[in-house]
Amino acid sequence: MSPFRALKALLLVAGLGSSTGCVRSYASAPPLAFQDLDYASPGAKEPWPLKRLALPETAATYRMARVPEMAYVELPAAPGARTVVLIHGLGSYLKFWSAQIDALQRAGYHVIAVDLPGYGKSDKPGSFPYTMEAMADAVRELTRSLGVEHPILVGHSMGGQTALSYAIRYPDEPSGLVLVSPAGFEKFSQKEKDWFARVMSTEFIKTAPEYGIWGSVRQANFQHWRPELEWLIEERVRLAKSPEFDAYAYANVRSVRGLANDDFVRDNLHRITAPTIILFGEADRLIPNPFLHGGFPRDIFEYGHARIPGSKLVGLEGCGHTVQLDCPVPFNAALEAFLKSLPEARAPEP
Repeated sequence: MSPFRALKALLLVAGLGSSTGCVRSYASAPPLAFQDLDYASPGAKEPWPLKRLALPETAATYRMARVPEMAYVELPAAPGARTVVLIHGLGSYLKFWSAQIDALQRAGYHVIAVDLPGYGKSDKPGSFPYTMEAMADAVRELTRSLGVEHPILVGHSMGGQTALSYAIRYPDEPSGLVLVSPAGFEKFSQKEKDWFARVMSTEFIKTAPEYGIWGSVRQANFQHWRPELEWLIEERVRLAKSPEFDAYAYANVRSVRGLANDDFVRDNLHRITAPTIILFGEADRLIPNPFLHGGFPRDIFEYGHARIPGSKLVGLEGCGHTVQLDCPVPFNAALEAFLKSLPEARAPEP
Protein backbone atom coordinates (compact mmCIF):
# COMPACT_ATOMS: atom_id res chain seq x y z
CA MET A 1 0.00 0.00 0.00
CA SER A 2 1.34 3.43 -0.93
CA PRO A 3 1.81 6.04 1.81
CA PHE A 4 -1.10 8.06 0.47
CA ARG A 5 -3.43 5.06 0.34
CA ALA A 6 -2.44 4.29 3.90
CA LEU A 7 -3.28 7.87 4.91
CA LYS A 8 -6.63 7.61 3.17
CA ALA A 9 -7.42 4.46 5.08
CA LEU A 10 -6.36 6.12 8.32
CA LEU A 11 -8.61 9.09 7.64
CA LEU A 12 -11.59 6.81 7.14
CA VAL A 13 -11.18 4.72 10.26
CA ALA A 14 -10.11 7.51 12.57
CA GLY A 15 -11.15 6.62 16.07
CA LEU A 16 -12.90 3.42 15.03
CA GLY A 17 -10.80 1.38 17.41
CA SER A 18 -12.50 3.05 20.35
CA SER A 19 -15.94 1.81 19.38
CA THR A 20 -17.35 -1.25 21.07
CA GLY A 21 -20.04 -3.77 20.36
CA CYS A 22 -21.93 -4.47 17.13
CA VAL A 23 -23.42 -1.81 14.89
CA ARG A 24 -26.14 -2.07 12.29
CA SER A 25 -25.16 -2.46 8.66
CA TYR A 26 -26.92 -0.56 5.87
CA ALA A 27 -24.85 -2.09 3.07
CA SER A 28 -27.83 -4.04 1.71
CA ALA A 29 -30.27 -1.12 1.98
CA PRO A 30 -31.57 0.34 -1.29
CA PRO A 31 -30.05 3.47 -2.85
CA LEU A 32 -31.21 6.86 -1.63
CA ALA A 33 -31.44 9.90 -3.89
CA PHE A 34 -30.45 13.26 -2.49
CA GLN A 35 -33.87 14.65 -3.40
CA ASP A 36 -35.49 11.93 -1.26
CA LEU A 37 -33.65 12.85 1.93
CA ASP A 38 -36.04 13.21 4.85
CA TYR A 39 -35.92 16.90 5.77
CA ALA A 40 -37.96 16.97 8.95
CA SER A 41 -37.51 17.18 12.69
CA PRO A 42 -37.37 13.87 14.55
CA GLY A 43 -40.89 12.47 14.93
CA ALA A 44 -42.52 15.25 12.90
CA LYS A 45 -45.58 14.41 10.79
CA GLU A 46 -44.77 16.98 8.13
CA PRO A 47 -41.41 17.80 6.50
CA TRP A 48 -39.94 21.28 6.58
CA PRO A 49 -41.07 23.39 3.59
CA LEU A 50 -38.31 23.04 1.01
CA LYS A 51 -37.73 25.72 -1.62
CA ARG A 52 -35.24 26.29 -4.44
CA LEU A 53 -33.75 29.53 -5.75
CA ALA A 54 -31.73 30.19 -8.90
CA LEU A 55 -28.38 31.99 -8.42
CA PRO A 56 -27.77 34.03 -11.60
CA GLU A 57 -25.38 36.50 -9.94
CA THR A 58 -23.20 33.69 -8.59
CA ALA A 59 -23.23 32.02 -12.01
CA ALA A 60 -22.13 35.26 -13.68
CA THR A 61 -19.42 35.97 -11.10
CA TYR A 62 -17.83 32.55 -11.59
CA ARG A 63 -18.58 32.27 -15.32
CA MET A 64 -20.71 29.19 -14.99
CA ALA A 65 -22.36 27.88 -18.15
CA ARG A 66 -25.61 27.12 -16.32
CA VAL A 67 -27.36 28.93 -13.49
CA PRO A 68 -27.40 26.64 -10.43
CA GLU A 69 -30.27 26.35 -8.00
CA MET A 70 -29.84 26.31 -4.24
CA ALA A 71 -32.19 24.39 -1.95
CA TYR A 72 -33.22 25.78 1.41
CA VAL A 73 -35.79 25.49 4.18
CA GLU A 74 -37.54 28.63 5.40
CA LEU A 75 -39.70 28.78 8.51
CA PRO A 76 -41.68 32.00 8.87
CA ALA A 77 -42.03 34.14 11.95
CA ALA A 78 -43.93 37.20 13.08
CA PRO A 79 -43.36 40.47 11.18
CA GLY A 80 -40.15 42.13 12.27
CA ALA A 81 -38.55 38.91 13.50
CA ARG A 82 -34.82 38.61 13.03
CA THR A 83 -33.47 36.17 10.46
CA VAL A 84 -31.10 33.35 11.38
CA VAL A 85 -29.31 31.64 8.47
CA LEU A 86 -27.96 28.15 9.23
CA ILE A 87 -24.96 27.05 7.11
CA HIS A 88 -23.87 23.40 7.33
CA GLY A 89 -20.37 21.93 7.24
CA LEU A 90 -18.33 19.71 4.92
CA GLY A 91 -20.04 16.55 3.71
CA SER A 92 -23.36 17.45 5.33
CA TYR A 93 -26.58 19.28 4.58
CA LEU A 94 -29.22 21.37 6.30
CA LYS A 95 -30.63 18.38 8.24
CA PHE A 96 -27.54 18.60 10.47
CA TRP A 97 -29.37 21.53 12.12
CA SER A 98 -32.36 19.32 13.00
CA ALA A 99 -31.97 20.10 16.72
CA GLN A 100 -32.01 23.86 16.05
CA ILE A 101 -34.40 24.63 13.17
CA ASP A 102 -37.67 24.20 15.06
CA ALA A 103 -36.20 25.40 18.35
CA LEU A 104 -35.20 28.71 16.78
CA GLN A 105 -38.61 29.18 15.19
CA ARG A 106 -40.26 28.54 18.56
CA ALA A 107 -37.98 31.20 20.03
CA GLY A 108 -39.42 33.70 17.53
CA TYR A 109 -36.80 33.77 14.76
CA HIS A 110 -37.26 33.69 11.01
CA VAL A 111 -35.20 30.59 10.16
CA ILE A 112 -33.43 29.85 6.89
CA ALA A 113 -31.36 26.67 6.59
CA VAL A 114 -29.42 26.23 3.36
CA ASP A 115 -27.95 23.39 1.35
CA LEU A 116 -24.71 24.83 -0.01
CA PRO A 117 -23.94 24.25 -3.72
CA GLY A 118 -22.78 20.65 -4.15
CA TYR A 119 -24.59 19.38 -1.06
CA GLY A 120 -27.96 18.00 -0.04
CA LYS A 121 -30.76 18.89 -2.43
CA SER A 122 -28.92 21.79 -4.10
CA ASP A 123 -27.45 21.51 -7.59
CA LYS A 124 -23.93 20.08 -7.75
CA PRO A 125 -22.30 21.83 -10.73
CA GLY A 126 -18.77 20.83 -11.67
CA SER A 127 -18.08 24.41 -12.78
CA PHE A 128 -18.64 25.89 -9.31
CA PRO A 129 -15.27 26.66 -7.66
CA TYR A 130 -16.21 25.44 -4.14
CA THR A 131 -14.08 28.05 -2.40
CA MET A 132 -15.42 29.51 0.80
CA GLU A 133 -15.73 32.89 -0.93
CA ALA A 134 -17.92 31.35 -3.65
CA MET A 135 -19.99 29.58 -0.99
CA ALA A 136 -20.45 32.90 0.82
CA ASP A 137 -21.53 34.60 -2.41
CA ALA A 138 -24.17 31.91 -2.94
CA VAL A 139 -25.51 32.36 0.60
CA ARG A 140 -25.51 36.13 0.20
CA GLU A 141 -27.38 36.01 -3.12
CA LEU A 142 -30.03 33.77 -1.57
CA THR A 143 -30.58 35.92 1.52
CA ARG A 144 -30.67 39.16 -0.45
CA SER A 145 -33.10 37.61 -2.94
CA LEU A 146 -35.37 36.83 0.02
CA GLY A 147 -35.19 40.45 1.17
CA VAL A 148 -32.96 39.79 4.17
CA GLU A 149 -30.49 42.68 4.51
CA HIS A 150 -28.92 41.89 7.89
CA PRO A 151 -28.93 38.16 8.60
CA ILE A 152 -27.52 36.47 11.66
CA LEU A 153 -25.11 33.92 10.17
CA VAL A 154 -24.72 30.59 12.01
CA GLY A 155 -22.08 28.38 10.39
CA HIS A 156 -20.73 24.98 11.42
CA SER A 157 -17.17 23.93 10.46
CA MET A 158 -16.95 24.66 6.70
CA GLY A 159 -20.09 26.75 7.15
CA GLY A 160 -18.20 28.72 9.78
CA GLN A 161 -15.43 29.55 7.31
CA THR A 162 -18.11 30.46 4.78
CA ALA A 163 -19.71 32.82 7.31
CA LEU A 164 -16.29 34.32 8.08
CA SER A 165 -15.69 35.06 4.41
CA TYR A 166 -19.14 36.67 4.17
CA ALA A 167 -18.57 38.83 7.27
CA ILE A 168 -15.08 39.93 6.20
CA ARG A 169 -16.03 40.97 2.68
CA TYR A 170 -19.41 42.48 3.55
CA PRO A 171 -18.89 43.71 7.12
CA ASP A 172 -21.94 45.99 7.22
CA GLU A 173 -24.41 43.23 6.40
CA PRO A 174 -24.44 40.52 9.11
CA SER A 175 -26.08 41.58 12.36
CA GLY A 176 -24.50 38.66 14.21
CA LEU A 177 -22.04 35.84 13.65
CA VAL A 178 -22.21 32.43 15.32
CA LEU A 179 -19.16 30.32 14.49
CA VAL A 180 -19.76 26.69 15.45
CA SER A 181 -16.53 24.65 15.57
CA PRO A 182 -15.44 26.83 12.64
CA ALA A 183 -12.81 26.04 10.07
CA GLY A 184 -10.68 28.96 8.97
CA PHE A 185 -8.45 29.60 12.00
CA GLU A 186 -5.93 26.78 11.59
CA LYS A 187 -2.70 27.52 9.73
CA PHE A 188 -1.73 25.22 6.85
CA SER A 189 1.62 25.39 5.08
CA GLN A 190 1.86 25.02 1.32
CA LYS A 191 3.11 21.46 1.75
CA GLU A 192 0.09 20.65 3.89
CA LYS A 193 -2.26 22.16 1.31
CA ASP A 194 -0.59 20.03 -1.34
CA TRP A 195 -1.05 17.00 0.91
CA PHE A 196 -4.78 17.64 1.13
CA ALA A 197 -4.99 17.95 -2.65
CA ARG A 198 -3.23 14.62 -3.14
CA VAL A 199 -4.98 12.63 -0.42
CA MET A 200 -8.54 13.71 -1.15
CA SER A 201 -10.06 12.25 -4.31
CA THR A 202 -13.51 11.32 -5.54
CA GLU A 203 -12.44 7.68 -5.54
CA PHE A 204 -11.46 7.96 -1.87
CA ILE A 205 -14.94 9.24 -0.98
CA LYS A 206 -16.88 6.92 -3.29
CA THR A 207 -15.17 3.72 -2.15
CA ALA A 208 -15.29 4.36 1.59
CA PRO A 209 -16.24 1.10 3.35
CA GLU A 210 -19.17 1.15 5.73
CA TYR A 211 -17.00 0.50 8.79
CA GLY A 212 -14.92 3.50 7.78
CA ILE A 213 -18.03 5.66 7.59
CA TRP A 214 -18.98 4.58 11.09
CA GLY A 215 -15.53 5.64 12.23
CA SER A 216 -15.33 8.94 10.39
CA VAL A 217 -18.86 10.02 11.32
CA ARG A 218 -19.45 8.55 14.77
CA GLN A 219 -16.01 8.58 16.36
CA ALA A 220 -14.52 11.63 14.70
CA ASN A 221 -17.52 13.92 15.23
CA PHE A 222 -19.29 12.79 18.40
CA GLN A 223 -18.67 12.20 22.07
CA HIS A 224 -22.31 11.39 22.91
CA TRP A 225 -23.44 9.01 20.19
CA ARG A 226 -27.10 7.98 20.47
CA PRO A 227 -29.22 5.49 18.48
CA GLU A 228 -31.38 8.32 17.10
CA LEU A 229 -28.32 9.61 15.24
CA GLU A 230 -27.95 6.50 13.10
CA TRP A 231 -29.66 8.30 10.21
CA LEU A 232 -26.25 9.93 9.68
CA ILE A 233 -24.78 6.54 8.81
CA GLU A 234 -27.76 5.15 6.93
CA GLU A 235 -28.14 8.15 4.66
CA ARG A 236 -24.41 8.34 3.90
CA VAL A 237 -24.22 4.62 3.00
CA ARG A 238 -27.35 4.69 0.84
CA LEU A 239 -26.50 7.99 -0.88
CA ALA A 240 -23.24 6.45 -2.09
CA LYS A 241 -25.34 4.17 -4.32
CA SER A 242 -27.13 7.05 -6.06
CA PRO A 243 -26.11 8.41 -9.51
CA GLU A 244 -25.66 11.93 -8.10
CA PHE A 245 -23.03 10.80 -5.61
CA ASP A 246 -20.15 11.36 -8.05
CA ALA A 247 -20.99 15.06 -8.23
CA TYR A 248 -21.30 15.21 -4.45
CA ALA A 249 -17.91 13.52 -4.01
CA TYR A 250 -16.35 16.02 -6.41
CA ALA A 251 -17.86 18.90 -4.44
CA ASN A 252 -16.31 17.50 -1.25
CA VAL A 253 -12.86 17.18 -2.84
CA ARG A 254 -12.93 20.74 -4.14
CA SER A 255 -14.32 22.01 -0.82
CA VAL A 256 -11.43 20.46 1.13
CA ARG A 257 -8.99 22.37 -1.06
CA GLY A 258 -10.99 25.53 -0.49
CA LEU A 259 -10.95 24.98 3.27
CA ALA A 260 -7.18 24.49 3.37
CA ASN A 261 -6.63 27.77 1.52
CA ASP A 262 -7.81 29.85 4.46
CA ASP A 263 -5.12 32.54 4.49
CA PHE A 264 -7.57 35.23 3.37
CA VAL A 265 -9.81 34.52 6.35
CA ARG A 266 -6.98 34.15 8.86
CA ASP A 267 -5.37 37.41 7.78
CA ASN A 268 -8.55 39.51 7.80
CA LEU A 269 -10.39 38.54 10.97
CA HIS A 270 -9.88 42.05 12.31
CA ARG A 271 -12.25 43.36 9.61
CA ILE A 272 -15.27 41.65 11.16
CA THR A 273 -17.60 44.15 12.81
CA ALA A 274 -20.61 41.96 13.62
CA PRO A 275 -21.06 40.75 17.21
CA THR A 276 -19.48 37.28 17.20
CA ILE A 277 -19.52 34.13 19.31
CA ILE A 278 -17.29 31.09 18.76
CA LEU A 279 -19.09 27.97 20.07
CA PHE A 280 -17.13 24.72 20.10
CA GLY A 281 -16.73 21.35 21.77
CA GLU A 282 -13.73 21.07 24.06
CA ALA A 283 -13.37 17.41 22.93
CA ASP A 284 -13.33 18.20 19.19
CA ARG A 285 -11.35 15.46 17.39
CA LEU A 286 -11.14 17.22 14.00
CA ILE A 287 -9.84 20.69 14.90
CA PRO A 288 -6.91 20.97 15.03
CA ASN A 289 -6.23 18.50 12.23
CA PRO A 290 -5.20 15.31 14.06
CA PHE A 291 -2.98 14.06 11.23
CA LEU A 292 -1.00 17.24 10.65
CA HIS A 293 -0.95 19.24 13.88
CA GLY A 294 -2.55 17.66 16.93
CA GLY A 295 -3.05 19.68 20.07
CA PHE A 296 -6.16 21.13 21.70
CA PRO A 297 -9.17 22.69 19.98
CA ARG A 298 -9.27 25.64 22.36
CA ASP A 299 -5.83 26.75 21.14
CA ILE A 300 -7.13 27.06 17.58
CA PHE A 301 -10.34 28.84 18.50
CA GLU A 302 -8.42 31.21 20.77
CA TYR A 303 -6.60 32.41 17.63
CA GLY A 304 -9.86 33.60 16.10
CA HIS A 305 -11.19 34.93 19.38
CA ALA A 306 -8.10 37.09 19.88
CA ARG A 307 -8.43 38.63 16.41
CA ILE A 308 -12.17 39.17 16.00
CA PRO A 309 -12.96 42.42 17.83
CA GLY A 310 -15.23 41.93 20.83
CA SER A 311 -15.85 38.25 20.14
CA LYS A 312 -17.00 35.76 22.76
CA LEU A 313 -15.52 32.26 23.15
CA VAL A 314 -17.61 29.43 24.63
CA GLY A 315 -16.36 25.85 24.92
CA LEU A 316 -18.72 23.02 25.84
CA GLU A 317 -17.05 20.38 27.99
CA GLY A 318 -17.09 16.79 26.73
CA CYS A 319 -18.60 17.71 23.35
CA GLY A 320 -17.29 16.83 19.90
CA HIS A 321 -16.93 18.53 16.55
CA THR A 322 -20.58 18.33 15.43
CA VAL A 323 -21.48 20.00 18.68
CA GLN A 324 -24.98 21.12 17.65
CA LEU A 325 -26.05 17.45 17.35
CA ASP A 326 -23.67 16.02 19.94
CA CYS A 327 -24.74 18.32 22.79
CA PRO A 328 -27.96 19.99 21.58
CA VAL A 329 -29.30 21.13 24.97
CA PRO A 330 -26.30 23.16 26.19
CA PHE A 331 -25.57 24.25 22.62
CA ASN A 332 -29.08 25.63 22.08
CA ALA A 333 -28.96 27.38 25.46
CA ALA A 334 -25.69 29.12 24.57
CA LEU A 335 -26.92 29.95 21.06
CA GLU A 336 -30.21 31.47 22.19
CA ALA A 337 -28.53 33.44 24.98
CA PHE A 338 -26.18 35.01 22.44
CA LEU A 339 -29.01 35.77 20.01
CA LYS A 340 -30.98 37.52 22.75
CA SER A 341 -27.93 39.63 23.60
CA LEU A 342 -27.61 41.08 20.10
CA PRO A 343 -28.47 44.75 19.63
CA GLU A 344 -31.49 45.69 17.55
CA ALA A 345 -31.16 45.04 13.82
CA ARG A 346 -29.84 47.93 11.81
CA ALA A 347 -32.86 47.89 9.51
CA PRO A 348 -36.29 46.26 9.63
CA GLU A 349 -36.67 42.98 7.74
CA PRO A 350 -39.78 41.55 6.09
